Amino acid sequence: MHTTLSPVTVQRFSSLQGELIGLVEQDYKGLTPKLEQIIRAFEFTQIELAVYRDRGYAQGRGVGQPEADRCALACAFLAKAVLDLKTTRALMDRLQADSKLRRLCGFDLRFALPSESTFSRAFEEFATSELIQRVHASMIKDTLGEQLIGHISRDSTAIEVRESIAKKDKAQVLPAKPKGKPGRPKKGEVRPPPEPSPLERQRGQTLEQMLFELDTACATGTKKNAQGYKISWKGYKLHLDTACCGVPISAVLTGANVHDSRVALPLTRISAKRVDACYELMDAAYCSTVIREDIEAAGRVPLIDHNPRKGEKREFAPHEAQRYKIRSGAERCNARLKDEFGARHHGHGVGTRCDDDGGMAQKAQNPCDDSL
Repeated sequence: MHTTLSPVTVQRFSSLQGELIGLVEQDYKGLTPKLEQIIRAFEFTQIELAVYRDRGYAQGRGVGQPEADRCALACAFLAKAVLDLKTTRALMDRLQADSKLRRLCGFDLRFALPSESTFSRAFEEFATSELIQRVHASMIKDTLGEQLIGHISRDSTAIEVRESIAKKDKAQVLPAKPKGKPGRPKKGEVRPPPEPSPLERQRGQTLEQMLFELDTACATGTKKNAQGYKISWKGYKLHLDTACCGVPISAVLTGANVHDSRVALPLTRISAKRVDACYELMDAAYCSTVIREDIEAAGRVPLIDHNPRKGEKREFAPHEAQRYKIRSGAERCNARLKDEFGARHHGHGVGTRCDDDGGMAQKAQNPCDDSL
């Protein structure tokens, strides 16, 4: 079972392809395939409307010099992702040289582009207000909210950055707990019950509490690649839920040291608010009884590759094995985000840090769905 787009979405895309791009091409005297892709991104995200709802009523108020058009700046950052530009300086150079791109983003050709510091401040405002998160959630609800999703594939991918590893605050480091005596308790001795594991604790938490406990600072991560070799990197992890039609449903950006299983329940909660799915597909890193029971309690079927842990490996039923083979769609989605939309270069939105071009990125309170 694979998800098909709704008739409204198909009709909208056909109208965009046959009418809007044709009219814009006549006005702009020729468009490159990338510029056409940018037009589609603007049309489907409606990012300028989200910015206007946030700031439109405040325009024209106050004293001092009017601020730069935030709608145009938001469109420029979206174009940066589509064009796979590494830095804001590269974006400004492209805008300076390409008048068609400047007009598409909404900049007035009669005036100079905003300064680099203005671009950086605007990006900080968008990250703090979680603009892209809200736009993405709205898109998913509009296009797939009424559809029945066959399955969701869950996976994570490494995001390498040129950034110093965050130092942990000594005040937040908990002292090591004394180990209990081995063996059976003595007669009359009452030992305290073991503390719940992080996954067991998550089941009783809200989504906000689960996300708050996730480490979002730059760290060092280690995992096995597809060939079975251990690899290490410095940076972050992008955790994705991908629908069977190839569309990312939800995303969480964490530090590279966060285990994949710690983000399974938050992703389940986020995706359940946006779409209705039948199956959830995960590899052996998510093998946990807690995760299975939580998904089953929500009325979905977990298909998680079993980790034997020095025991006997449990195999899928034939129909489950056939479904699990399609989990590679999550890896294709990760690869496309890295190769075509800039996810390989940086992980904006998590941590107070400088991005590749020196602009400050403010830490978001909720790391859910960070800019892709």
